[in-house]
Amino acid sequence: MANEEVLAPVSGSVWKVECTVGQDVSEGDILMILESMKMEIPVEAPAAGKVSSLTVAEGDAVDEDAVLGVIAK
Repeated sequence: MANEEVLAPVSGSVWKVECTVGQDVSEGDILMILESMKMEIPVEAPAAGKVSSLTVAEGDAVDEDAVLGVIAK
């Protein structure tokens, strides 16, 4: 089983987490929403699978390309 990292598309803060560890997701599902420069940026699942870990929580600051979580395919 391969893993797919979920990366932050921009620097900002985690505004809302829309998934939980263990949840099955499809490619393109919204996993969380980042806030950057007063804009909401949805973070989509890069592949279908199960959310195996989340490395951030609501309110956390993240840099562009930071690992937000991992999906087990």
